[in-house]
Amino acid sequence: MSRPEYELLSRLKAERPAQTETKIRLIEEDEATGETAAAYQYFRDQTGRQDVPGILKCFGINPAFVRQMVDISSSLLFCEGALTRRQKELIATYVSQLNACPYCFDSHGFFLMVHGASRQTVDDLAAGILTGLSEAERELLLYLGKVERESFKTTPEDVAHMRSLGWQEEQIAEAVHVAAMMGFCNRVANAFGLPAQNLLSLQFT
Repeated sequence: MSRPEYELLSRLKAERPAQTETKIRLIEEDEATGETAAAYQYFRDQTGRQDVPGILKCFGINPAFVRQMVDISSSLLFCEGALTRRQKELIATYVSQLNACPYCFDSHGFFLMVHGASRQTVDDLAAGILTGLSEAERELLLYLGKVERESFKTTPEDVAHMRSLGWQEEQIAEAVHVAAMMGFCNRVANAFGLPAQNLLSLQFT
């Protein structure tokens, strides 16, 4: 299934960083064979994007997990659910900023703009500024920051506060799922040393 952000990427060309050595070696597309090559093709077939993103290449040694990552991201992040795509990308961008992940912040900041956010919103998120958001979105992000950094300290009162702002149970749960998934991806991307793709340098309307 084609995704709007990938359709846009196919029409625009990012100024990609020069090829750099990652801290842990990736299996690149031109060297992938066997099940890894098949898993990369599975991504292309499922998403319509022809270049395999670096985050998936981090799992190239485990092609079964590459496929699972495609399925998980398709059913949790790159879809409408209890939360909208914009809300999910807002969470993904915020969590990536918390974890100082340039690769994920650049990717999901771009996706957030594709789904309607302004460049100012993305720039504010980069600086940790949430004042331009609605109270409900701002408080949700602050709650998810607690989930990301010290989830063991979350309380029933935290969740009750989310409900009081109008968030439904399914939305709160899905927000936690998205934040947790992004925390996982942020750590992998940073540990491998994935560079930002410079997607936020693209000009589009």
